Amino acid sequence: MDKDIDKWPIGVFTSIDAGLGVHLEVARDLGVSTAHLHAPRAASRTAECAREFSSRLEDFGIEVTCVFGGFEGESYVDIPTVKATVGLVPLATRDDRLRELFEIADFARLLEVEAVGLHVGFIPHGPDDATYRDIVVATRTVCDHCVQNNQALHLETGQEPADVLLRFLADVERDNLFINFDPANMILYGVGQPLPALEKLGRYVRSVHCKDATWSSEPGVTWGREMPLGEGDVEFAAFLQTLGRIGYRGPLIIEREIPQEPERQKAEIGRAIELLAKLKQQLASKNKK
Repeated sequence: MDKDIDKWPIGVFTSIDAGLGVHLEVARDLGVSTAHLHAPRAASRTAECAREFSSRLEDFGIEVTCVFGGFEGESYVDIPTVKATVGLVPLATRDDRLRELFEIADFARLLEVEAVGLHVGFIPHGPDDATYRDIVVATRTVCDHCVQNNQALHLETGQEPADVLLRFLADVERDNLFINFDPANMILYGVGQPLPALEKLGRYVRSVHCKDATWSSEPGVTWGREMPLGEGDVEFAAFLQTLGRIGYRGPLIIEREIPQEPERQKAEIGRAIELLAKLKQQLASKNKK
């Protein structure tokens, strides 16, 4: 496990011109070496922009390991709105979003990034549901496009319990389909305790978001509340221990959805980096005893 811990660089979720990720300059100032990227708007997904962005990443000493798709019209204002607007589930926008996701994967390829991330949306819990079958087919097409780019597709946890996600992965039947595990989303959406879910999904987990949250008084009906890292209900010492048990070897990406105010981002995310570094050190020391 010690070697696995050594392979957990601490990074941040960042953005170029879209999303709530930190500015790239903030990531540089925080001294991180790795990041996940929210896909830029279509106008910025050009070969020239990719070259310019790659040059900035090289100058800052930052490696992007996953590019996350997001779409116009998505809203996270409340759980019913998420169900109606997010990901590939809404039928009215599905074809357009599939085409855009292919473009995002191609942009990630220009950046030499080998993983594309996605909130696929609220997958129906029953496999006999027609929408469930349609989303299986849609996800296969994304995986097939990504494999042509030598890329994996990482589905972010949150909108479904671990058992539903496991069945969905099996039904899609693609070797390049994996999970980006976000423990706070399990709490925010009220779909299950994060640590047992991580244990259950462990063999598919290829990336993680370190985010914290508190439970809603009506889990699954109303939102929980996102919190600064270490101030919510995710037990991060136990989270890291579980990552070690499942053999996780990727980065710890801090995701914090706060306004793009650089000084606030530096202060709060800087504290999160310190906390994760401390917990990593404690875990490594414990494992050596």
